[in-house]
Amino acid sequence: ILGTLDDKIELNRRMNETLEAMARALFKSWFVDFDPVRAKAERKGPGLPKPLADLFPDSFDDSELGEIPKGWKCSSVGSHFKLTMGQSPPGSTYNESGDGLPFFQGRTDFGFRFPSRRVFCTAPTRLAEVGDTLVCVRAPVGDVNIAIEPCAIGRGVAAVRHLSGSRSFTYHAMHNLGEHFDKFEGEGTVFGSINKADFERLPFVVPPQVILGRFERIASPIDDRVESNEGETRTLAALRDALLPKLISGELCVGEAERMKARSA
Repeated sequence: ILGTLDDKIELNRRMNETLEAMARALFKSWFVDFDPVRAKAERKGPGLPKPLADLFPDSFDDSELGEIPKGWKCSSVGSHFKLTMGQSPPGSTYNESGDGLPFFQGRTDFGFRFPSRRVFCTAPTRLAEVGDTLVCVRAPVGDVNIAIEPCAIGRGVAAVRHLSGSRSFTYHAMHNLGEHFDKFEGEGTVFGSINKADFERLPFVVPPQVILGRFERIASPIDDRVESNEGETRTLAALRDALLPKLISGELCVGEAERMKARSA
């Protein structure tokens, strides 16, 4: 029984890693390597349906960030993303009994893509909404997760969302800023950190909204599946952890455990 649950949890983990890699590869191709533009500039097929391929230009412009697709612009994170820096409430408002909102401080709480509940806060001062990208802004700088539920964020975390509301684009755009975040890791202090002004000044290549929207339409269902798998995994893990001591102690018989597993499927 427990082995079956573990197998399904592992299957979900591998599936999510594959889905994550697919979405990241698409973002990198369109918005980092500019593969469709490069292919058109070299008079090659970009490997996209014609209506989609037609949205990309066929040449590049020089910019302070190097070559970028013709008509795209160089800007900064602060001009295109809403950024909420976390703030830590008094320690007396924290608890581990589930009172209040989940409270996230950074890497300790971060998982593969979604943070795990560990501490709760009854008087939060800064909030993140479902789908906001969470970025570590203190030691280490640059770890990225997504808020799977409304939550409180401490001073080690910032919540970010593109002004268009595009959840998937925001998440992958923040991942792509890794090399810029690295510059703030340990810079001038024992522990690395990045403040709001520096975060907002980070460079950002601005694609046309229509291309950003097309990416969101492709990537969002992938991210929905990752979130669904994560929810199922958490349910299965909770069931496994609840069953184990009951089976060992004899409090629960195998037949009852089988029925509980079937109801969770």
